[in-house]
Amino acid sequence: MSIAGGRLRTFWLVLGLLGLLGAVLLGCSSPTSTPSASTAQSSAKGGCPAPSKDAPGAAASKLKVQSLCALPPEAAQVWHTIETGGKFAYSRDGIVFNNAEKRLPLEARGYYHEYTVPTPGSKDRGARRLITGQEHELYYTADHYSSFVVVDAAATG
Repeated sequence: MSIAGGRLRTFWLVLGLLGLLGAVLLGCSSPTSTPSASTAQSSAKGGCPAPSKDAPGAAASKLKVQSLCALPPEAAQVWHTIETGGKFAYSRDGIVFNNAEKRLPLEARGYYHEYTVPTPGSKDRGARRLITGQEHELYYTADHYSSFVVVDAAATG
């Protein structure tokens, strides 16, 4: 075999291994491990009703609306805790959300409050949050305020 033929064979071998590595990495990623808001939007589970475009906050924010049951299950658990006034896992849960990024409709300070949505395997609070508004709005961010969706809390499976 010539040197050029050996290099060509090595090239194809490396290319094949890179393709295999890419396939393994894509196959191992889980949308519930660290989902973005857009990933959560596309991961609706079977039996999960479509969200209402009339969910509180949808018109004012012009954000996409997502059913609560299509979010990670921890989000529904936190929502239930908020609704029942239960005990929260993190001391910062319930603090005022300042909307510094201005990705939610602008309101007076104190209008929004934030709650941690636990991320399995995370050693800290992680990036997932539910944000509540005084007019019963519910927002979800999976990426620490970089993006949001309006949550239709009535859409449960």
